[in-house]
Amino acid sequence: MTRTVWLAMGGGVAAVAIAATLAVSRPGGDAADPAQLLRANDAQVVALGQTIYTAECAACHGTNLEGEVANWRSPGPDGLLPAPPHDATGHTWHHPDQVLFDITKLGVARAANLQNHQSAMPAYEGVLTDDEIIAVLSFIKSTWPDDIRERHDELNRVYNREPRS
Repeated sequence: MTRTVWLAMGGGVAAVAIAATLAVSRPGGDAADPAQLLRANDAQVVALGQTIYTAECAACHGTNLEGEVANWRSPGPDGLLPAPPHDATGHTWHHPDQVLFDITKLGVARAANLQNHQSAMPAYEGVLTDDEIIAVLSFIKSTWPDDIRERHDELNRVYNREPRS
């Protein structure tokens, strides 16, 4: 599958429906499974991620990862999509680790190569290090139920077997 397919599987959100085409290095990662970039089983990484999430992400995505509003798939009065939930009810776990990393680091428009795309989601490149981004995403993943984490792990294994163009 292409990156376009993986992004489109994220619930039809137009902001991430086009392929992420920029290559980003794979810092961090789960030594037990090289297909995993996130480290949701590493207590130190998760604790750091929770601290950073509280400081950088919770204002929009909610202190309990619940998202900005219940109807997060519809644009708000400003025309922008609200911050989605990162808990099991959201679409975060529908995206492979690398796509989540790219969106967080580069912002939606740059990660998905969307010209003139407006998003309330800032890029964290230059704000957070790669390891801090991985820590935040690892914290988020650590909160998902086991069955969703297993599905996400399998999604990563499949995604990482696919050739990139």
